[in-house]
Amino acid sequence: MTTKEATSLRLTRMIQAEPATVFDAWTQPEHLKKWSAPEGLDVDIAEVDLRVGGSYRIRMEAPDGGHHTAVGEYREIHRPHRLSYSWKWMEAGNDHYDTLVTVEFHDRGGATEVVLTHELFPDAEIADKHNEGWTSCLDRLKGLFTS
Repeated sequence: MTTKEATSLRLTRMIQAEPATVFDAWTQPEHLKKWSAPEGLDVDIAEVDLRVGGSYRIRMEAPDGGHHTAVGEYREIHRPHRLSYSWKWMEAGNDHYDTLVTVEFHDRGGATEVVLTHELFPDAEIADKHNEGWTSCLDRLKGLFTS
């Protein structure tokens, strides 16, 4: 495994909805609150200024009352095909690096293949923790569209 591979991750999910619908679920606060935290956490704040250069903030709340807050800036917005944004944790100890998230929404005839790439992690251990978190989030997103 190369260093680049060790410090990035790529996940895919097939979602039973049109790309525009899935894109909106990824970019609208009322939808982000339903899925944009790993299982066991809730999103209590989701703020989105959806424009290139605009910012977002997603605050996840743990059962013990602790918080994890992700913030960043939108780099690319091509609805409903592609979204790219920086990602940074606000909490002390995790606030010393920025990463990059790119999400592609591929039309698969009534369904959407979501391809998430998260890169520029400082080390493989942090990338692995994000892999666990994103896996849970994507499962929750998929569940929104499963009857």
